[in-house]
Amino acid sequence: MTHFAKPLPRRGPARRIGRSLALVLPVVLVLSGTLAVTRVNWSGAPRDSVLTASSSSVASGAAARPAQDVLRDRLLLEVREKDPGTALTHLQQAVHDRPSLAQHCGSIARALGRAAVQTYGPVRAQRYARPVCDTSFAAGVAAQQ
Repeated sequence: MTHFAKPLPRRGPARRIGRSLALVLPVVLVLSGTLAVTRVNWSGAPRDSVLTASSSSVASGAAARPAQDVLRDRLLLEVREKDPGTALTHLQQAVHDRPSLAQHCGSIARALGRAAVQTYGPVRAQRYARPVCDTSFAAGVAAQQ
């Protein structure tokens, strides 16, 4: 009985490349996934305010103004430059886009009503009243008269 020795399969460059990829690819995927997650805007805030894990420019002690104050100031400027109707539309859109502003909607609308009376007078300001934030705009107009 003759035994023929089977030749051992050659381990060529394809096998070495395959093994290298099997070791390196998971590491690369995990690292790229981790970096991608740190770049995602999870807060829902505007894109330019995203902080990444590697960000070195962290805000120094100075606190930013609350969103409702920024919105109120912007809308008060709109009342003076354009008209109260435009400001009320933008208030309604802002509350729809950021539901966290809903609790401040009434106070902002009353401030807009008071500013409209100062700018346009009570009769003309009342013409812009609409049911935004439970008619708080009209309440602001009435309070200013």
